[in-house]
Amino acid sequence: MSISAVITGASQGIGEAIALAFAAEPDARLFLIARNQEALTNVATRCEALGAHAKALPCDLTDADAVTNVAATLASLGESPNLLINNAGRFTQKELFLTTANEFRDSLETNLVSSFQITRALAPDMMKRGTGTIIFMGSVASKRGFAESAAYTAAKHGLLGLARSVRLATQEAGLRVTTIMPGATDTPSWKESGIAKGRLMPAEDIAQSVLSIVRLSERTVVEEIVLRPLAGDL
Repeated sequence: MSISAVITGASQGIGEAIALAFAAEPDARLFLIARNQEALTNVATRCEALGAHAKALPCDLTDADAVTNVAATLASLGESPNLLINNAGRFTQKELFLTTANEFRDSLETNLVSSFQITRALAPDMMKRGTGTIIFMGSVASKRGFAESAAYTAAKHGLLGLARSVRLATQEAGLRVTTIMPGATDTPSWKESGIAKGRLMPAEDIAQSVLSIVRLSERTVVEEIVLRPLAGDL
């Protein structure tokens, strides 16, 4: 089956690695979403150099109207994506009592509401066709608490709950829903941390796990998977 994928948060980090991994697949059609148009266009260009059709769709996924417009754009292009990778998000480190209410809400919007809105926009078409895969990029923070990342932890816990609900709501229609929960990964989020690269997982490893999950028979779904650096969580 040829890939027609919407990849959110595709301008850098794990999203960029996923886009490049899928770009090497035969006849891949990629629709890349992020806020940073320049970086997103650069990734799309690199994907096309690998043989894929790639289109940059700049969008703030926390904006409901913008998400509606993206879905309308895909429909106007005659595209019916069979893969949605909900990767958009932002890692922040700030302990509970230093986190403002606005910062907490912003984390929920960026890491949770964005995935809800694009999933709600695109999943119904997959359900009508009786096929499709939706992948949520969670985190080890989806399963355990981190005192220094209170808002992020809450949002990623919520994302896991959302993914489990989407799984139950769509399984009879033939959709596969997976939550991938990686630990510390070599992305721009850790650039100023001082943590050695060797202590972090390569973003390409996360991308390869996504590719492997999608390649499985449609009779099989990986519901949840946790990936950690060999030495464990930071």
